[in-house]
Amino acid sequence: MITLDHSLDVEVGEDLEAREPPEVRGLARDQVRLMVSSVSDDEITHTRFFDFPDFVETGDVVVVNTSATINAALDAERIDAPGDDRNCVLHLSTPVSVSEWVVELRQHAAKGTIPLLNAHAGERLVLPANATAELKAPYLPEATGFPGGPVRLWIAKLSLPDDAITYTARYGMPIRYGYVPKSWPLSYYQTIFARESGSAEMPSAGRAFTQEIVERLTRKGVRVAALTLHTGVSSLEAHEPPYPERYRVPGSTASAVNEARALGRHVVAVGTTVVRALETAANSDDRVAARDGWTDLVITPERGLRVVSSILTGFHEPKASHLAMLESLAGPEHLQMAYEEAIREKYLWHEFGDLHLIMGERDYENYKLGLPNL
Repeated sequence: MITLDHSLDVEVGEDLEAREPPEVRGLARDQVRLMVSSVSDDEITHTRFFDFPDFVETGDVVVVNTSATINAALDAERIDAPGDDRNCVLHLSTPVSVSEWVVELRQHAAKGTIPLLNAHAGERLVLPANATAELKAPYLPEATGFPGGPVRLWIAKLSLPDDAITYTARYGMPIRYGYVPKSWPLSYYQTIFARESGSAEMPSAGRAFTQEIVERLTRKGVRVAALTLHTGVSSLEAHEPPYPERYRVPGSTASAVNEARALGRHVVAVGTTVVRALETAANSDDRVAARDGWTDLVITPERGLRVVSSILTGFHEPKASHLAMLESLAGPEHLQMAYEEAIREKYLWHEFGDLHLIMGERDYENYKLGLPNL
């Protein structure tokens, strides 16, 4: 089990929770606020996301996630539960076979849903269109910190009238938590890069990109490269380390990243999902290779970052596991300072909120990679 003890001494009030998409608030996607913090000198700039191209330079590479979000939340009824506990919500997280998925059960609460922790192996649930789910066994119980205790994630056998992606497209809804009181269509949970369905929750750092921004980056000589990592459910309540996720780094992206690093340019990861995939695909010599499979990599300051030099991300809860990854780039003092500034300036949190670009130092030492024909 990995313990992540990297929290911030800040308090995020409910007034800083983004409760609806920016479009509903009268903003274009690229008009959300952007805070840029420079690790080298602790300088902070406040702007809007449409200015993002101004903070990268010719030769840099911006890496995005092409995973598309699915309607991973399904209404469910527990067959054997008492009346008050029968109705619940089933969140699909990650497939482990054609018919088995990692799932999370959630019970209705005053604000949205909360984890349902009194389920048991063998329990059956009825889903829309007479589909069913049977809880088979806890998923990675050693990773939860509660061996033999409450189980948040289960391996469940699904009996569906169609494949899971088609079925959820018809009968499911996007996963949302208590800070988003209203249900929104799946289109609000997709980025312009979405190509392959598979993420239980949106890779939200890419949400603010528009085609115009991509074109401006290209005209500036900044390469936009793609990879795919399908996200599972998050852990807003317990902040466990991330679970294994499916990823694919194509050869073209590996080459673009290696070339940028050889020239001492920035590798900007759009979201923690991209960081996880790129760092997983790095060889022992810190060169990225084309790879696909499952990653269980947990990035901590002790492990460090070997490939990524800058991260575009949303704002995370003060105890979120992602903060260990951000601390690997920024260090604890810079991250604390940046989050205090974000709270003072009333930046908005969560998937419909504002963004934070953490700019690390350009690593000219990487000329030693010596790629030919540059």
